[in-house]
Amino acid sequence: MAADGGSASLVGLPCVFSPKSRQFLALCAQDGRLRIWDTDSKTLHQEYVPSAHLSATCTCIAWGPCRTVKEGPQRKKRKSEAVQVEEKADLLAMGTAAGTVLIYSTAKGALHCTLDGGHSGEVNCVQWHPQDALLYSGSEDTQIIEWDLQTGKSRCKWKADRAAVTSLCVSPDGKLLLSAGHIIKMWDLATKELYRKFTGHSTAVTTLCFATTRPPDGNGLYFLSGAAYDRLLSVWQVRDDGKDKNSVVSFTLTDEPQHIDLYSSNSKEEAMRLAVVCKDGQLHLFEHFLNGPCKKPLSPSCTVQMSGVEDSPVPIPLLATALGTDAQSVMLAYGNHIQPVMEREVNASDRHICLTRDVKTTLSLSVGANVSKVKTPLVNGKSKVLVPGLPGHQAPITLTSLGSEKRKLGSNAKEMTIEERLEEIDLSTVSARKDQVKGLPSLQMDNFAVLLVQGLESEDAEILNKVFQNKKDVQIKKTVARLPLPAVLPLVNQITKRLQGHPSAAILMVRWLKAVLVQHTSYLSSLPDLVNQLGVLYHMIESRVKMFHRLTKLNGKLLLLITQVCALCTELCTLAFCTQTGISL
Repeated sequence: MAADGGSASLVGLPCVFSPKSRQFLALCAQDGRLRIWDTDSKTLHQEYVPSAHLSATCTCIAWGPCRTVKEGPQRKKRKSEAVQVEEKADLLAMGTAAGTVLIYSTAKGALHCTLDGGHSGEVNCVQWHPQDALLYSGSEDTQIIEWDLQTGKSRCKWKADRAAVTSLCVSPDGKLLLSAGHIIKMWDLATKELYRKFTGHSTAVTTLCFATTRPPDGNGLYFLSGAAYDRLLSVWQVRDDGKDKNSVVSFTLTDEPQHIDLYSSNSKEEAMRLAVVCKDGQLHLFEHFLNGPCKKPLSPSCTVQMSGVEDSPVPIPLLATALGTDAQSVMLAYGNHIQPVMEREVNASDRHICLTRDVKTTLSLSVGANVSKVKTPLVNGKSKVLVPGLPGHQAPITLTSLGSEKRKLGSNAKEMTIEERLEEIDLSTVSARKDQVKGLPSLQMDNFAVLLVQGLESEDAEILNKVFQNKKDVQIKKTVARLPLPAVLPLVNQITKRLQGHPSAAILMVRWLKAVLVQHTSYLSSLPDLVNQLGVLYHMIESRVKMFHRLTKLNGKLLLLITQVCALCTELCTLAFCTQTGISL
């Protein structure tokens, strides 16, 4: 049985095939839109824009179990036809950065319901129950919520761990739940009590999947896990005696896992088939009989790479994969998330395969007009418009500041350029300015974060100087909090360079460094080579701490000397006054 659905990992954008028939491919691109592609016709089947996609960026998606759905008026079936009921993939769960979970229906082509009011942080993973109408979600707030889709409300909520919940997986029989941050925990869903713990990953676990459908008795239950910055997939055995502290099997990869599909094993005589798309865009296929520990890490039975047809071939990244019923066939999705290319029944019989494709000529955005459902949010007078910026931002401005009249073609209104924005920024007086130009919105923290990212990527000193002039701790904290994780390390390196400069600039850079350490310590601590990357900063802090001790002693001596000089001056002034007035001491 294939691993149906599944939430996206923390690396890459959400991307997953529909269960069983693999008829649809759901992707969430950088523009916040959900696109569902038909893998048979290779056309865009549906497109959906969440009503708050600028502030509620999709962070993870998962297909629900196939079910019988009514797509519209149907004729009354005969008794002979009533037995033949086809189940189709319909519901799709999307976790957002705002802490809500959206349930989208492909049969309706619209939003089915919204699950909100449960999480206070970003939703990292969602997972469906295989039989019941239940959904489980894990968040940055360290909580797991069991949602009842019939009522749209939470049935149960419990704290999973001290760290954020980054991955979830429900057992095929629906009795056990795996959750993970840095530690993998197995829960009994009937009682919500902790059943077992598994430790072995040093970074956040991004992938959890059951590898067998056998019950836990008889030591026949296995599951696999993958973590960020880890080039190994670990397989764990759930033993009756509790002696399952270490993984029993490992699979070697070329990079951290980004998308996984597997056919689970039903017995010891049946092999588990596994397909893994890594962050570097390569596909690795494995086949293994799960019957106990294996000392050496296993290498892939087949590795698939893709490249262009240019004179100097450029690698084409693989986005997702799906195993076929045949042991040697796989389905591929490659290219980019906005317009992927799909291929069915690719033969992966050799050990190393390199496929060459002309992606430019293959790409042609075709939409089935009769089935496409594009939903655009309605905006009324009470709505707030969010300035485009980084995912998860919430910087509202009123509609009146943008102008109440609709823009017409041929009008002279034009957008502010980056140079004009820089001229408008006066970070010390932005909050105090009230005489702004009519029709131009005030610059929010998201604008500073966007400019900071642009300055770090282009290494533009003018942009960085403008942003780093901010002296307000609250604004610095909010700007750093809105940075994407890939920009954190370049920011630390830029701060390190400026700390070695002029003393006045160094004092200001200390505030920025403090904000980075407060907001992104967990991310920095997860980097495998943190000491090497931050070696200059460590050395500089250590040398300044040693110098601080000497300066403290010198400061004490100077203070004592100044006190004695002041006392001596006071005595001399008193003596001179008495001498002039003839007063005897």
